[in-house]
Amino acid sequence: MSAIERPDNRSYKLRGDRQTLAQLHAYERSWQIFGLAVEGTIDPKKLFPDTTAQIMEIGTGMGEGTAHIAEHFPDIGFIGVEVHKPGVGALLGYIERMQLRNLRLMREDAHIILRDHFSDNSFDAFHLFFPDPWPKRRHWKRRIIQQEFISLIYAKLKSGGYIHIATDWVEYAEWIQAEFLKSQIFEGGVIDRPDWRPLTKFEGQGVRKGHVVTDLKYFKKG
Repeated sequence: MSAIERPDNRSYKLRGDRQTLAQLHAYERSWQIFGLAVEGTIDPKKLFPDTTAQIMEIGTGMGEGTAHIAEHFPDIGFIGVEVHKPGVGALLGYIERMQLRNLRLMREDAHIILRDHFSDNSFDAFHLFFPDPWPKRRHWKRRIIQQEFISLIYAKLKSGGYIHIATDWVEYAEWIQAEFLKSQIFEGGVIDRPDWRPLTKFEGQGVRKGHVVTDLKYFKKG
């Protein structure tokens, strides 16, 4: 596949790009500073030379949680991946207000970014918080946690690296566990919610509706 070819089944819904004025202005001011072009091969360590580890967060949403995690870990370099422009604009606003210097953003499908623009053994960890659960059976093929994705992140993780996932959909948590068990290239499972993962507005809404949040952590074998 070439760099412009996309996966057959996208793991995200294509929504509108209508932004608020605040998001638009933040995008115009700061994308050239904190945005990363989807071209060439990117070396996270060179991008963040003074950091002790480099983490990619796939699907930053409206950016609230991403920004607070980056603030909490100033010695770690973060690359946030998000396809929706309003969310990117919102996160750029957080970066400006919180004066973050350890966070960069990319706007493209994570499969394409990882496949074409990062070498193997590039990351210490991946964060995947509240991916779309695609609850209808006919849409399960769109869930991001599939064997192809698991193999892809395995290749891009350093030895001993991990992926941390959170979901508020019980059936999806069970799907994730089954897929990682099937892969046999990671070890781990359900963990307690870490204190550093902030309760975002999105998660809070789910909790108030009675959703059960599951955190899972899987370490690369070998």
